[in-house]
Amino acid sequence: MKILVTGGMGYIGSHTVVELIAKGHECVILDNLYNSSINVLNRIEEISGVRPEFVNADITDENALRNVFENHQFDAVIHFAGLKAVGESVTIPLKYYDNNVGGSIKLYQLMEEYNVNNLVFSSSATVYGSSFEMPLKEAYGRGTTTNPYGTSKLMNEMIIEDYCHARKELSAVVLRYFNPVGAHKSGLIGERPNGIPNNLMPYISDVAIGKRERLNVFGDDYDTKDGTGVRDYIHVVDLAKAHVLAIEYAAKNKGMETINIGTGNGYSVLEIVEAYKKASGKDVPYVIAPRRAGDVATCYADPNKAKELLGFEAQYGIEDMCLDSYNFIIKNPNGIE
Repeated sequence: MKILVTGGMGYIGSHTVVELIAKGHECVILDNLYNSSINVLNRIEEISGVRPEFVNADITDENALRNVFENHQFDAVIHFAGLKAVGESVTIPLKYYDNNVGGSIKLYQLMEEYNVNNLVFSSSATVYGSSFEMPLKEAYGRGTTTNPYGTSKLMNEMIIEDYCHARKELSAVVLRYFNPVGAHKSGLIGERPNGIPNNLMPYISDVAIGKRERLNVFGDDYDTKDGTGVRDYIHVVDLAKAHVLAIEYAAKNKGMETINIGTGNGYSVLEIVEAYKKASGKDVPYVIAPRRAGDVATCYADPNKAKELLGFEAQYGIEDMCLDSYNFIIKNPNGIE
């Protein structure tokens, strides 16, 4: 298939492009490089042997987006493009809604205009909110989100659902990610966010290489095995492979499916710290800090629907996640330059 990958230069997008190419699909990447580097394209080519076409544009730019559809006959779209920093979304909510919701609507309108009927959307477990029992099941539906980032994902899900009801020829698979970590085995692509990392693994990596003094562990008095928050971490390569299966599923089925992509296992913050120390051979000093508002004690997936519909099961464990994260950071301490 010929696939438009929006946000394909980002952390998850770049790994997905590599896996799509490996399965014989043709990719066109659209990305504004807001949180990535043009050199990711060289890395994708080095890994895959193929240099995908790249368009430097924003999904809110309707003219640029239209030109892409005008110049290509796509079979499908995988939609990653979006702003994703939770804290930032609270301070600049209109920017998040304009980009994540307004930009998405432009994309979906052009898909309809150019008769592209297969979509995979990058959603998040944040749409469950905090009121459901673990493990989180797709059948629970959607909860109450606590920040504009999460709300923008929830709104996209609702838009896609309504869109599928209106357009019977449309097929959409909404993937609710849990906590993507790790990097490609080559160390050529991985997660290196701009500024202070918002997520646990990149922050631990910074501490391990001496870029940051210590890790702040937010709360050690939760009702968990060691008092620290428990999350479902999934290797980014597993997650990328799930996207390949999802787009291939979409091509054969109509309507909308919402699917968790996680492992079904929960690891605490301190368990991740210990696993990273073991994998890297580096110390990871940490201090206990107060809980963060909005954090829940435990969050992990019921992964059975992914297995049943997509034939997907995560292959990599926490040791691989930590080892591959460390391998990437020591090769790219300042990111992909």
